[in-house]
Amino acid sequence: MVRLIRLQDIEEEVLRHHPEADISLIKKAYIFSARAHEGQTRLSGEPYLSHPLEVAYILAQMGLGPVTVTCGLLHDTVEDTDTSLDELDEYFGEEVTDIVNGITKIGQLSFGDHLTQQAEYLRKMVLSMSHDIRVLLVKLADRVHNMRTLGYMEPAKQKRIAQETLDIYAPLAGRLGMFRIKAELEDLAFFYLEPEAYQQIQEGLARKKGEREKYINEVCQLLQEKLKEHGLSGEVSGRLKHLYSIYRKLQAQQITLDELYDLLAFRIIVNTVAECYEALGVIHHYFRPVPGRLKDYIGMPKANLYQSIHTTVIGAYGERLEVQIRTYEMHRVSEEGIAAHWTYKEKRAYREKEAQRFAWLRQMVDLQRELKSPEELLEGVRLELYPEEVYVFTPQGEVKELPRGSTPVDFAYAIHTEVGNTCTGAKVNGRMVPLRYELQNGDTVEILTSPHQHPNRDWLKFVKTTKARSKIRQWLKASEREQSIALGRELLERELRKHGLQKYLKEGEELKKVAQDLSLVRLDDLFEAVGHGKYSAGQVAGRLQKIVSPAVEEEAPPPEPEVIPEKELGPIRIKGLQDLLTRLANCCQPIPGDNIVGYITRGKGVTIHRADCPYLARTESFRQIPAEWDGNQSQLYPANIQVVSLDKPGMLADITSALKMADVNVTRASVETTADRRGIANFTIQVADQQHLDRVFAAIKRLKEVISVRRVTS
Repeated sequence: MVRLIRLQDIEEEVLRHHPEADISLIKKAYIFSARAHEGQTRLSGEPYLSHPLEVAYILAQMGLGPVTVTCGLLHDTVEDTDTSLDELDEYFGEEVTDIVNGITKIGQLSFGDHLTQQAEYLRKMVLSMSHDIRVLLVKLADRVHNMRTLGYMEPAKQKRIAQETLDIYAPLAGRLGMFRIKAELEDLAFFYLEPEAYQQIQEGLARKKGEREKYINEVCQLLQEKLKEHGLSGEVSGRLKHLYSIYRKLQAQQITLDELYDLLAFRIIVNTVAECYEALGVIHHYFRPVPGRLKDYIGMPKANLYQSIHTTVIGAYGERLEVQIRTYEMHRVSEEGIAAHWTYKEKRAYREKEAQRFAWLRQMVDLQRELKSPEELLEGVRLELYPEEVYVFTPQGEVKELPRGSTPVDFAYAIHTEVGNTCTGAKVNGRMVPLRYELQNGDTVEILTSPHQHPNRDWLKFVKTTKARSKIRQWLKASEREQSIALGRELLERELRKHGLQKYLKEGEELKKVAQDLSLVRLDDLFEAVGHGKYSAGQVAGRLQKIVSPAVEEEAPPPEPEVIPEKELGPIRIKGLQDLLTRLANCCQPIPGDNIVGYITRGKGVTIHRADCPYLARTESFRQIPAEWDGNQSQLYPANIQVVSLDKPGMLADITSALKMADVNVTRASVETTADRRGIANFTIQVADQQHLDRVFAAIKRLKEVISVRRVTS
């Protein structure tokens, strides 16, 4: 039977970390929470109070002070009882109330699809923890206990909550340096998401438990002896890696548990930083180090404050040994993470200090402000939460931490947005490199800039950081808007000149009324809409004519175009632009699989041509805009083909039979015979895409009398 946590247990744990702490606030919160949750039970049948008690105890184990532990006792009172924030403020003060309010807000979601809800959930969490990181610490403790008791929920909820834990809470714990919490959350989530794999690993480890413990003792004793010979004293321990990390290794390497040799990790804890490096020298003297497996996180700490030396060496039996070397203080930080730096009496000082140390948190705050799309926000947060770091230097020796796979462009944006926007090249370790070069640990990077350089859409294909991706998209969007405004103004000026209305372009008031009629805010929005092709210059001129000369009977302007529904228009995307009137060109009849280009046609929106269409060569290049097929084709497109064959009776029937076998519909056909007794048949057929057309050509070419088959333009 599981022992229920008591108030006394929490008080003892707090006093163990803070002997001089005043725990009267905790006692007061216990009484308040007991009354608020009176009569409530959990799915397990236990009194609901057991949950806030467990959460408070977990927070106390983290080494947190009375205020945070108090918030653990009260964290569900506003959300799950009749308690108001005013009551909390009256009884416990502003500090406690603010933290509980932040926790409550995270749990309050508006309606929407799952993706939107998840994005909103992350937004609220980021804002709350940026205001006070203790909000997240309480949420983590809350999640730990909920995961420990997840077995009482129905299977569908178990999987949903476990996946959310693995996607969000475990990575957040890692980002905060709380690796003990991270490991427990991962293992608990693993149990519910992959129960069979969990059981297989657990049983496989149990079979060799005795042998493994004997081996750990031997290695620890050997390491202790070698250190002692060199006058070093400290703790040496060995441990089994947690189950989820073992599972990930097995998945990544596609091997069995018996083939995995790095199940164990050994740790050496000494008193000083100097002794850490002495211990490293001893280990490398007696054991051959594995090249490329030495990582010095003491000289270059991680962003979450983690410090340790990691090395891998070859053991006595030819096996690999992973060894971590750190001081006692470093070990405390690695276990407790950000909680190890908490000073419960110095709230303001803590916030300012940690705001400087946790640049990733500021980055996430910026993300939720800039990325409005749920998909973009979730993508950005994932990048921030799963950053295998690479450490590089500026020419002045300043260290920049970036996700692994980052490029000089990511580095440029990490320095400043303007440096990124004007980046024209980069030198790494004194040598020029391509902008898509992947930065390596220890690289010194110098960014070359030019005021004439601007972000390139191709940069989005290789940049790694969310900040770089977001800033590039911002610049491209602004640039495309400027181009559309300029084009729209030019088209409108020409049209107004035809009707003698050009003066209204300068005066602007009447045009503003036209913009308002079209639900647009500013004149630039009107110009942009014309430049996009959403409205034609003729339509705007017609509306303007009615405003300035309402009594004059004008020829009715053409009806406003409606945006063609996607099922009629086909899956076409204009890069960087939306809400455009789009149609396919009749001259070249593009089909999915063709390289395509959009052409802004006056009064007709954007016409989609094949990139090799002869018509485009005769047009103004500034009207051409990038376009691409969006995938998921579910309709048929016309294509003109020409078949040249020997002239023989029944040839047309053979060709149409081949077309039928290729599953195409023929909408038009014509045949003529040349003087040299050749038949030329022209067909308009309906195909799904380029691959479908290739199958049609293959079916026709199988006919012996066919000389050639090709696609033609009208």
